[in-house]
Order: sequence, then C-alpha cells, then structure tokens
Amino acid sequence: MISLRRLTKRYGSFTAVDAIDLEVPRGELFGFLGPNGAGKTTTLRMIAGILRPTAGEVHVAGVDLLADPIGAKQRLGFIPDRPFIYEKLTGMEFLRFVAGLYEQDGPEVEHRSRELLALFDLEDWRDELVESYSHGMRQKLIISSAFVHRPEVIVVDEPMVGLDPKAARILKDLFREYTRRGNTIMMSTHTLEVAEAMCDRVGIIAHGTIRACGTMDELRRSAEAGTEGLEQIFLRLTGENAARELVEVLNA
Repeated sequence: MISLRRLTKRYGSFTAVDAIDLEVPRGELFGFLGPNGAGKTTTLRMIAGILRPTAGEVHVAGVDLLADPIGAKQRLGFIPDRPFIYEKLTGMEFLRFVAGLYEQDGPEVEHRSRELLALFDLEDWRDELVESYSHGMRQKLIISSAFVHRPEVIVVDEPMVGLDPKAARILKDLFREYTRRGNTIMMSTHTLEVAEAMCDRVGIIAHGTIRACGTMDELRRSAEAGTEGLEQIFLRLTGENAARELVEVLNA
C-alpha cells in the first residue's frame, strides 16, 4: 500500500532523507520512529505529496505519486503534526469542505461526518466555529477529516498530541479496526510505548537512513537486544552512547 524506492530529499548540501527503501503492506499499522531531525516528518510529507522528493519513487495504493499525484492523494488521508484548520468554518462545514476536495458530498458524507464527530465527542460542537475549539478538539477534528473520505492509506504524524486519555483510547481502537478491514496506516510517534503496543512492525530512522525495520522480535534480533523493550532498542540504534555520556557528566 505504501512503497518507497530510493526516496531522497536534499536541502542544498544537507540530505534529510537518504535513499530509503520501504514497503508497508495492506492491513498493517506501521510505526515510523526516530529522534528529532531524523527525517520522519520529511518522509511523511513526501508520501503525502506535500514535499517533492529530490530523487526516488513513492507509490500509494499502487499509484505512482509523481506520475499521478491526484490519483495517489485520493487514496490517502494525512494527519499532520501541526494541523491547519479554517477557523471561520464550523466543525461540520470543515468536514464537508474536506470531503468536497475528494469530490464526495451528499447524505453519505453527512452521515459519516456526524458519526466521526460523535465518536470524538464533538457532535454538540458541530455547528460552532472552529475558532472556539480547544487544541485537543481541533486535533480530533483533523483526525476525523482524515477518515471522512474513507481512504485506503492514512499517514499520521504524532497522532496523540493534545488528546485526552479517552480520545487517545478511541483513536487506538479506530486505527486497529481500520487496519483490520484491510487498510494501511503509517504512523510517526515519539511515544514508544504506544508504538510497541499498537504497531505490527516498526521502522527506526536516524540521520536520514533506516537503521532497522521489523516486528519487535526481529528488531530485538537485529539489535542483539535479548528481551529488551522498544525504548532500549531505540536507544541502541539512535544514541544510547550519548545518553550514557550525559548521565556520566551529570554524575561527575
């Protein structure tokens, strides 16, 4: 469902993403992890068609993003880390607007929009302007907008930011049901416990290259980590030595 081939993004002499290859199949919830500045958000924005790659290929649900950007984007929903919403629209109007971008309207969209708003406890706010929404409410609205056109693939950057515990639980259940039905999610998060508990496979990126990719058992074997959890594996692959040096400095 998501296929990356030698995907590269350069800014002048700096390489943010360095010729990565990745396959995320149908029905998988894939975790994409890495430290700040590792290339996670850049990669997700290239998959979503927001950034144009310097080199390489992106296929979404079998569609070449560069050759057919509209066709690829019609199959994809994107939840960014810094969402933008038109504040002079109501919540319901915003969902209608997003559905309209995908050439969807009518009673089915109305029903689906109300279901999503109700799921995230926003139904009582559906006719209120977004400018009156809290940060958490806006995040729930953005998540709802990613599902409103029923895409085959969703790319999400830090989905839990700003959500209360109930909404976070609902989102986890929604992601699981969505992939159970044969759709695909690629999710970036700094909350390693969430990734370990939810994701079928995990990829770890650092300095623009993928250091490891696989199930938890596969990651443990590749990192020679025994029975360690994802946090310890992550540190081994992205900077455990630096963390230990910091502790030594603080204890000196």
